[in-house]
Amino acid sequence: MARLRLDELRHIATRALERAGASSAMASATAAALVAADARGLHSHGVSRIPQYAAHLRNGRADGNAVARVVTQRASAALVDGANGLAFPACALAVTTAVTLARESGAAFVGVTNSHHFGAAAWHLEAIAQAGCVGLAFSNSPAAMPPAGGRTPLFGTNPIAAAFPRRDARPLIVDLSLSAVARGKLLIAAKEGKPIPLGWALDREGRPTTDAAAGLEGSMLPAGGAKGAMLALVVELLVTALTGAALGFEASSFFMDEGNRPRLGQAFIAIDTRALAGRDVYDERVERLVDAMLDDDGVRLPGARRDALEAVAIAHGVELPQPLITQLRSLAD
Repeated sequence: MARLRLDELRHIATRALERAGASSAMASATAAALVAADARGLHSHGVSRIPQYAAHLRNGRADGNAVARVVTQRASAALVDGANGLAFPACALAVTTAVTLARESGAAFVGVTNSHHFGAAAWHLEAIAQAGCVGLAFSNSPAAMPPAGGRTPLFGTNPIAAAFPRRDARPLIVDLSLSAVARGKLLIAAKEGKPIPLGWALDREGRPTTDAAAGLEGSMLPAGGAKGAMLALVVELLVTALTGAALGFEASSFFMDEGNRPRLGQAFIAIDTRALAGRDVYDERVERLVDAMLDDDGVRLPGARRDALEAVAIAHGVELPQPLITQLRSLAD
C-alpha cells in the first residue's frame, strides 16, 4: 500500500482519463468524483475504475468528446442526454437542472439517458442537499441480477441514494445498491485473489460461490431476496421507461473492455424543504429523529463513517494498493 495526497491523486486520475481520450472537462469531473469515493472509503467506486473507463474511452464504448445537454424540459421535469460520454458531466447538469426547477416549482424529476457508470450515487446529491433540498438518485447498470424466481440476470445492481439536509450539520446520506453488495467489491476481490462470502453471488450455473471471478461471470444476489429484486425492477423502470435509456440486459458488462455503448439511465429528484410544511418544521422533524436515533449507543448516523474517513483523507491522503498506483501512473504518462 502507498499513500497519496488527494490533489496528487486527482491530477494523476485526470491525466489518465485525458490520455485515454476524455475532454478536459469530462476528465476533471470524473476524477473529482472517483477520488472523493476513495476518500470516503468507497474504493470499489474510486480510482480503481479508471483503467476500466480508459479502456471504454479507447474502444469507443464511451465518447470522450461528448457534451451533455438538456433535450426536454417542463415545469418540474427534464431530460438530459449524456451523448454516450462518461456519466459525471451529464449527472452534474441533471442535478443543477433539478435544483433550479425545484426552487421554482417545489420538486423536480430530471432523468439522464445515453449515460455510463455514475460512480457512488450519493456523490451527485451533495449539491442538492447544499441547496436546501432533499435529494434522491437512481441508476441502472448492466445486467447482473435475476428477477425474483429467475436465474437469468436482467437487472443491474441498480443503486439508490438519498440525502437529507440538516440544520448546522452534514446531511444524512443513504447510499446502497440493491444487490447484497456492490459488484465492484467482487472486482476488487477478484483482482486481489481473495474469496467472497457466501450470499454475495452465484456462478454461471446458478450455484452459490465464494470465488469472486466466478461471481463476476455469474450473477449477483439481491439484498433482501425477492424484495430487493422488486426494488431493482422499480429502479430499472424509473430510469429507462421515462428516459428511453437502455435496459440493463441490453448493455455490455462494464467489466469488458470491448462491447456496446451502455446507454444507461439515471434519475435525480430534488424536493425543496420549504415547499410543504416549511423549512423550520422540516428541520425540527429531522433533528427530533436524529436525537432519538442517537439515544441508542449502538446507532451510527448514515454517512458519518464516510465523513470521518474523508476528514482523515483530506489531512493525510488515501492509501491505495501499489500496483494500482503504478497502473494509474502508467496510464497518465
